[in-house]
Amino acid sequence: MGGQYEVRMLTIPRSTSGSDARKMLTDEAEYGRWELSRTRLYPGGERKVWLRRKIIRVRPTFDEDPED
Repeated sequence: MGGQYEVRMLTIPRSTSGSDARKMLTDEAEYGRWELSRTRLYPGGERKVWLRRKIIRVRPTFDEDPED
């Protein structure tokens, strides 16, 4: 059963080093709980990266309309 995901797209310029890009993506994954969904390398050297994270729905644990 598939879940719903929130998607975020990042553009990484050609001037960004591989180690800097890797650190940025690692930080997003570790602290923002994002996972890599897709990458695309363009002819000019620019990279677009799509990240996704699962949307977690929280149900209330209390009765909002208690019957007295």
